[in-house]
Amino acid sequence: MDTDPVRQLKSWIEQATKAQCHEPDAMSLATATSQGSPSVRIVYLRGLEGDELQFFTNTLSRKGRELSANPQASGLLFWPTLERQVRIEGQVHPLSPSQSDAYFAARPQESQWGAWASQQSEVIPDRATLEKTFDQIQAQYPQEVPRPPHWGGYCLEPEAFEFWQGRPGRLHDRLRYRRQQNAWIIERLSP
Repeated sequence: MDTDPVRQLKSWIEQATKAQCHEPDAMSLATATSQGSPSVRIVYLRGLEGDELQFFTNTLSRKGRELSANPQASGLLFWPTLERQVRIEGQVHPLSPSQSDAYFAARPQESQWGAWASQQSEVIPDRATLEKTFDQIQAQYPQEVPRPPHWGGYCLEPEAFEFWQGRPGRLHDRLRYRRQQNAWIIERLSP
């Protein structure tokens, strides 16, 4: 294992990609309300900058509201065919508008229109309403699509990582990286 957990995570993602694991960058993201009520969903890990894990979403969605009220989260990447998973825990903060703009501009145009059309997590009357809104947005922005003000990136700043490798007889390897001041402490956990 690498002494740096971000380099180790990058290595495992590369290996999962080479092994043709389905959606190797899909990450379960767990958030909680200010009262501690949890929720989890899949987001895509879209960047690893320094020690920070980046993902993007509608900031008015349930996850956006929960991150605003309680900026702590846990992420999980799981590759069943490799018998591997990585858990990440830490603080979350919004990315800068310029970082969000840059990523949004690189998205497929259909996804850009979808970001405008979706009132993520809100109740809508029916599918036809969503499709009508999508068509209106498409007509409004036929060429260049600006980033919606309610859409942006977040950064998960890890305080801990746990790398799990499945082994026969359930004698799995579990290695936890825990931040202590400016260094990472590596500890082996019992399976």
